[in-house]
Amino acid sequence: MVYSARFLALLLAISIAVVTTLFLSLADSVDTNALIVTSLISFSVSYLTVFMVLEFVIFRGINKINKMMNKLMKRELKSVAKEKSNSIIDPFEKLNREIAAFAQLQQNEIDELKKLEVFRKEFIANVSHELKTPIFAAQGFVHTLLDGAMNDKNVREKFLKKAAKSLDGIDSLVQDLLTLSQIETGDIKMKFDQVDLVKLCEEVVEQFEEKAEAKKVQLKIMSHKQSNVVVRADPQRIGQVMTNLISNAINYTPEDGEVTISFDVGKKNIVTIVKDTGEGIPQEHLHRIFQRFYRVDKSRSREKGGTGLGLAIVKHILESHGSKAEVQSEVGKGSEFSFKLPRVPENED
Repeated sequence: MVYSARFLALLLAISIAVVTTLFLSLADSVDTNALIVTSLISFSVSYLTVFMVLEFVIFRGINKINKMMNKLMKRELKSVAKEKSNSIIDPFEKLNREIAAFAQLQQNEIDELKKLEVFRKEFIANVSHELKTPIFAAQGFVHTLLDGAMNDKNVREKFLKKAAKSLDGIDSLVQDLLTLSQIETGDIKMKFDQVDLVKLCEEVVEQFEEKAEAKKVQLKIMSHKQSNVVVRADPQRIGQVMTNLISNAINYTPEDGEVTISFDVGKKNIVTIVKDTGEGIPQEHLHRIFQRFYRVDKSRSREKGGTGLGLAIVKHILESHGSKAEVQSEVGKGSEFSFKLPRVPENED
C-alpha cells in the first residue's frame, strides 16, 4: 500500500479530532455545538499542520533521497554531486550532503580512471612508435646483410654500424623508461649530499665538448665570483638533469650558436641556468614539453636523436628535490631552462 501525505494527514487529523471531542465531552458544561466546533477546528488545524510537515519536510526529503539514489544506481554521479538542499528546515540535509559528497568522490575517481586510461593508451602508442623505427631499421640492415650484402666488407661494416646505432637507441629508450618508472614508484631514493654545482657542470660539459665542437657550438660555463656554489642535492640525479638539459640545448642550437651554464647565487638558494641560442619553443608548447614523448616538431626532433623522455626525467628528479624546472623561450632566439636548489652555507663546507 502506497501512503501519501494527504492520506496520512487525514487519518491523523480524524484521530486527533475524535480524541479531542471525546475528552471535552466528559465535561458537563460543554454543549453539543461546542463539541462540533472543537472537533472541526482540531481536525482542520491538525490536517493542515500534519500535511505541511509530511509533504514539505518528510516526503519531499525522502523523495529527494530516492531520486539521488536512483541517479547513483544509473551512474549519473555528476548530477547527484550538484544536488543542494533548498529547504530551510530539512531533517535530511546532512544525509543529502553525505550522498552528494560520496557521488562527488566517485565521480572524481571515475574522472581520474578515465585520465589514466587515456594516458595508458597514449603511452603504449608512443612507446610502440618510438620502438618501431629503430627496430625496423635494425631488421632492415641485418636482413640485407643476410641476403648477400655480408660479402662486401664496406657494405657490411656500414650496415652493422647503422644496426648498432639503432639498437643503442632502443637501449637508451628502455633505460630512460626504467629510470622514469623507478623515480615515480619511489624505487630510486634520492641520496642528498653537498654538491659543488660548478665542478659537477664542468664534468658534464667535458662529455659534450666533442659533440659541441663537431656542431660548431660554443659550450661554456660562466665564471662566478663567489666560490661557494654548493647545494644540497643528489649529485648523480642532478648530474642527470644537467646532462639532459645540456644535450637538448646542443641538439637544438644551430652551427655557430652558443650554450651557456650560469648560476644565480642567493642567500638561501642557487638557481642553475642553461641557456642556448637555438630554435626556441613556441609559447603554446611550453606547458607540455615536460610530458613523456612530447615533441614540438616530431619529425625534426626525431632526427636530432633522443628518446623524448629527457625533460620528463628532469621534471621528476627536480620534484623529488622539492623544486621544478622553469623555462623561458622565444622562437628564433633560444631557450632558457632553470631550476632552484637549496644552498649550503659556507660554514657547513
